[in-house]
Amino acid sequence: METLKFGYQYFKKNMPVAILAEALSFLGIYAELLLPLLSGILVDFVIQEGEVKEDSGGIFHFLLTGRFGEPHTMRLFFSIAAAFGLLMLLRIVLIYIRDLMQEWIGLKLETELRYMTYGKLMDLDSATIAEYNSGELLQILNSDTIMFKELFSHRIPYLGDAIFMLVMTLALIAGIDLSFLIIPLLLMPLLVRTVLNFKRRARENFRDIRKKSSEMNLTTQENIAAVRIVRSFHNEELEKEKFNRVNTNFLNARMKQILLSSKFDLTFNTIKQIAYISTIVIAAALVMQGRLTVGYILASSTYVMRFMNNITGVNNHIFNMQQQTIAGVALKRFMEKESRVPEDKEATLRFDEPDIEVRDVSVEMDGQKILKNISVSIPYGKKLGIVGETGSGKSVLLKSLVRVCDVTSGGISISGHDIKDFSLDNLRKMYSFVFQDVFLFSNTIESNIAFCRADIDERMVTKAATNAEAARFIDALPERYKTIVGERGLGISGGQKQRISIARAFLKNAPVYVLDDSTSALDVNTEHVVLRNIYENFPEKTLIITAHRFSSVVDCDEILYMKDGEITERGTFRELMELGGSFAHIYRVQQEQQADEVRIGQAE
Repeated sequence: METLKFGYQYFKKNMPVAILAEALSFLGIYAELLLPLLSGILVDFVIQEGEVKEDSGGIFHFLLTGRFGEPHTMRLFFSIAAAFGLLMLLRIVLIYIRDLMQEWIGLKLETELRYMTYGKLMDLDSATIAEYNSGELLQILNSDTIMFKELFSHRIPYLGDAIFMLVMTLALIAGIDLSFLIIPLLLMPLLVRTVLNFKRRARENFRDIRKKSSEMNLTTQENIAAVRIVRSFHNEELEKEKFNRVNTNFLNARMKQILLSSKFDLTFNTIKQIAYISTIVIAAALVMQGRLTVGYILASSTYVMRFMNNITGVNNHIFNMQQQTIAGVALKRFMEKESRVPEDKEATLRFDEPDIEVRDVSVEMDGQKILKNISVSIPYGKKLGIVGETGSGKSVLLKSLVRVCDVTSGGISISGHDIKDFSLDNLRKMYSFVFQDVFLFSNTIESNIAFCRADIDERMVTKAATNAEAARFIDALPERYKTIVGERGLGISGGQKQRISIARAFLKNAPVYVLDDSTSALDVNTEHVVLRNIYENFPEKTLIITAHRFSSVVDCDEILYMKDGEITERGTFRELMELGGSFAHIYRVQQEQQADEVRIGQAE
């Protein structure tokens, strides 16, 4: 019920159209249910010369008054045929309009659900998103939204149609002879028990199917993303076996459901046949007693079979609802996830020249302290370098500046205001981030550079590329800035991708540039040129740079050396070299390694 209430909040705006569609559907169903009565009149009063009584023909008694032809005449035959054709046409038109309206509702609901789940994905923090693997997220944003909208746009209306048809069929059967209600009423407890048992087992099966589908999505996506690694390690057979395993698990889960469905189809078909034979027996007895005509045998047997078919239909709808409800439960849980980084979206604070203050900051993740009592002052325009061993907490410190993760203790302020007083949008607009792991969209180079400013002038894109030392290799490409890059585009090197991402940050032109080891794939000379361009073209901007190559930070106003989440050394490049600590030692080792590489290159 909670799942239905969750879905209703998105569906309720479509209720007027849904109610109208259901009303049209009921009219179409009623028109269809009248057809067996016309067939009975045709048999009794056209094929046979039945005696017309006051109750003959029921709702169609007017056809037997003589105005539309006498019994056993072609005129009456054509009158009945015309009524039959009008009812058929009415049903076709009404159901056609109903189907169009339901499809329209379904598409609107699917679009809104997908939009809402994608918006939630954008709002959630990285730690919460990490609770899901990529296969599960794809399942939620794509398959589950489609499945759940089917519950409201098709399954519930169809279930309503089936129940309406059951009620109307019982009423029409009762109108012919109450004796025909014996079979449905006797079989009803057995049918209800069977349906409830089927519902429980179907839900368990669909939960397993969804899990296996998610595992297959994850395996497929990982192999698409890692295809070059797989090939380079000649591990194709291993990955094929892995995919075959999850694919087989998915097949087995589906087969389990098919076997369950087949078992219940057999049960229902057996019950239906029993009902049909029993109806014929009762009808024959009533005819021999003179209580029923041959035409009504045809009508009553048709109605009893309709009743049994709709019981089967109700079962099928309930069967499909289990799968759709499982999808709804997953959507509901995802939409109810709360971000671990709450924000005031109405906050308007923002500064064009932010002064950043990090005061005694500690960050704890999964019971482990990643940062320990970090304090640093970054007035606007300062150039700060952060170096240290892998896992020393450099990236976490940068993420805490923009609240990708929140600090556990201490605080970070901008121009005297705690960063929690800013909306995330305004806070992150003050930073131009360049990550070590570059992601490029499957689009043109131009679009990737202008990601944050799609309406920017083309000359600005070129200037940003030039400052990032990317213009030269871009101009050498056949399509230049219109070249498609990304997962399905042209394969470019890691260094070229990093330069495109740096150009993207330049074009954003935020007050603070953050380079998180984002020049690691560049050669030393290109890195020096890129950094020199930053100092020369953006001298007023704040620069925060983390690097494993210590030469990247020699020109910074202050350098922090971090180890195990703590700042163990700090100062200018000269001060750290004079200190003779870890920074000085590693810097000298790296310089000797670079010199050796140069000598080897010259010798070759």
